Amino acid sequence: MSLTESLDPQNLRVAVRAGNLIGESPVWSVREQALYWVDVEGRLVQRFVPGTGALHRWTMPEVTSCIGLRRGGGLVAATRTGFVFLDTGTGSVAPIVHPESDIPGNRFNDGKVDRRGRFWAGTKNIANTTDPTGSVYRLDADRTAHRIDDGISCTNGIAWSPDDRVMYLCDTWIRRIYRYAFDPDAGVASRRAVFVELTSDAGYPDGLTVDAEGYIWSAHYNGWRISRYAPDGRLDRVVRIPVQHVTSLIFGGADLRTLFVTSASARLSPEARAGQPEAGHIFAFEPGVTGLPEPEFLG
Repeated sequence: MSLTESLDPQNLRVAVRAGNLIGESPVWSVREQALYWVDVEGRLVQRFVPGTGALHRWTMPEVTSCIGLRRGGGLVAATRTGFVFLDTGTGSVAPIVHPESDIPGNRFNDGKVDRRGRFWAGTKNIANTTDPTGSVYRLDADRTAHRIDDGISCTNGIAWSPDDRVMYLCDTWIRRIYRYAFDPDAGVASRRAVFVELTSDAGYPDGLTVDAEGYIWSAHYNGWRISRYAPDGRLDRVVRIPVQHVTSLIFGGADLRTLFVTSASARLSPEARAGQPEAGHIFAFEPGVTGLPEPEFLG
């Protein structure tokens, strides 16, 4: 394969006909053998079990941008007004803390649980500009939130290297993926540096995940593709997806060898929407590498 070869995977398929406005934050539960994800503007949390085809949806009281598995059951989530718990048995939502209650122009966006059971999520400016009003927070098991970094326009795609020494994070509207030095014991990300900077024709870096080989998979919003990068930032692979707004991705399936890819149908013109009937659905394919299991929040 050449360095930037663009692939149309023969096994690419629609896994879930979700029809979401903004499908985001896919998380695979190894324990449940189920895929969870959100529809941000549709105010939905969703769960799909490939083994049975069962699909369940929980309606949220407000915009919900990301979720994480919770060791005690249910989910932890970040919403328009901060961190919450979702009881998937009853559908009830319980607030935890809102660290940006004094910044009405922001809302939470993407997030993930780290391997020490802490939930990380960052904010963005609602106007979708490059103004760096967003911050990155760590929610600990004791339910306290700590600001770890700031100066972000739109937080997306938090994930960690297999050895937990690097944290990756996207600032979407300035087209950058950052890498941080990560201290897993202290839960501190420091020394932010540019890992990859996208050109305008590649769209915007959105959600990302890291495979077992330490390579970084990035979804391109407005880019019709996902990319795989080596740990040194070298572009390893480009995979075409038949929708314009590719939003995030996660490894799942019984052996963590299936890559699930979320997408969005919002902000498409009527003509573009007609040409992309699968926009808003979840795709899946087997890229030939294995993912890493998603941790659970310990709070």
